[in-house]
Amino acid sequence: MNDTTTIRPTVPADTPILIELTRGTDIFKPMEIQALREVLDDYHAHARNEGHRSVTGERDGQAIGFAYFAPAAMTDRTWHLWWIVVGRHTQARGVGGELLRHVEAEIRRAHGRLLLVETSGMPHYDLTRRFYLKHHYEQHAVLRDFYSDGDDMMVFRKRL
Repeated sequence: MNDTTTIRPTVPADTPILIELTRGTDIFKPMEIQALREVLDDYHAHARNEGHRSVTGERDGQAIGFAYFAPAAMTDRTWHLWWIVVGRHTQARGVGGELLRHVEAEIRRAHGRLLLVETSGMPHYDLTRRFYLKHHYEQHAVLRDFYSDGDDMMVFRKRL
């Protein structure tokens, strides 16, 4: 099996595959899966023309992860990482890091200066939070009870 990850622009045919990949992680709530579908549909309809970007990582012709990121409106070169997902059977094998480095490189090429990431404070997101710390993001803010009572939003940032 080839261990080389190819990262390419996401195409409309990827949407159902990326939805199932995300659902298969058993991390995201049904409303988050629905939101992802809407985000990807909007991306292909018009958001990519507004500077949003989506990339798909694949090995052996199979999608194994993706990242979605966009410039933050009304800021000076600040970007948001909206989604980064790696398939359950490929997690902890460096694919997320490859996707994240690719995202950071694209943002740098676009003269971005800051990347923000929001994630949950729930225990099952512990590995996600450690992932960002490992990649030199700083935990910058905690918004208590943001997603729901007891589910804080954790904001990470990295200067590019």
